Amino acid sequence: MEAMLPPPEDAAPSEPPVTLLRDAPDWYYLLREFEALYRHGSAGGSEPIRSHRAKVRNALSQILAANPAILPRPPAQKPVTAHFARTLDLGERGAMQGMARALREVRDRLHWEYGYEKMPKALARKYAYCEVLGPQGPVRSETLILGFVLFAPATTYPQHSHSGIEESYISIAGGWSENDTAVYAPGSLILNRPQHEHRITTGEQDPCLLAYAWIGDQTKLAQPGMKLTATRKARAARGI
Repeated sequence: MEAMLPPPEDAAPSEPPVTLLRDAPDWYYLLREFEALYRHGSAGGSEPIRSHRAKVRNALSQILAANPAILPRPPAQKPVTAHFARTLDLGERGAMQGMARALREVRDRLHWEYGYEKMPKALARKYAYCEVLGPQGPVRSETLILGFVLFAPATTYPQHSHSGIEESYISIAGGWSENDTAVYAPGSLILNRPQHEHRITTGEQDPCLLAYAWIGDQTKLAQPGMKLTATRKARAARGI
C-alpha cells in the first residue's frame, strides 16, 4: 500500500467556493422583499416617486437576474443594535411583516456601521446603518445600494444631504418625521432628491427602522462621502 505524500510546500492554497445569491436563500428572499416594496407600493400620485420606484425596481431586477456572488462582511454591532429585536417585533405585527421576518433571518450576519468620519457622541449611541446590497456587499452591486437604518427612541438625526445620490426611505417599524413636516407610519416612502437637506426625528417611546435605497452616479455610490450639515446656529457663528 502506497503512503500518501503531503502536498508540496509551495502549492497554492485552494480558494473557498463562491456562493451565489440564488444559493443563499436568506439574502435572496430579503432582496425579493425590497423588490416587492418598490413594485407594489403606491407612488401617491407623485411622478418623481413613481420614477424613482421604477429606477430602483429595474436596477434590482437586473441584479437578481445576474445572480451575483455573496461576499459576506464580518458581523458588527453598535450600541443602538440593542434596540434591533424590538424593531423586528414591531415590524412583524404590522404592514411590513414580510420584510421584518426576512430581516430576522439575517440579523446575526449584518455589519452595522456609522459611515461618518466624525460622529457626535450622542448620535453614536442612537444610530447605525447596514448595507445589504451595494459596493460594500454582502451582495455586491455598483449601480444600487439597499440597506437599513436603525434609530433609538427620541433620536434626532442631524441635517444632511447626499451629492449625486437619489435616496428613498421606507418605514419598517416605528414612527418618525423628516424636517418636522409629518409623522410617517410603517409602509410610508419618503424621497430625497440629490442635495436635498433633511433631518430625521423619531418617536419618544419606540425605536425606528427604515429601509433605504440609493441610486445615482456610480462614483458617488462607491464613495458617498457622508457628512453632517452644520446647524443654522453653527453656520451663523461662522458668518455663513
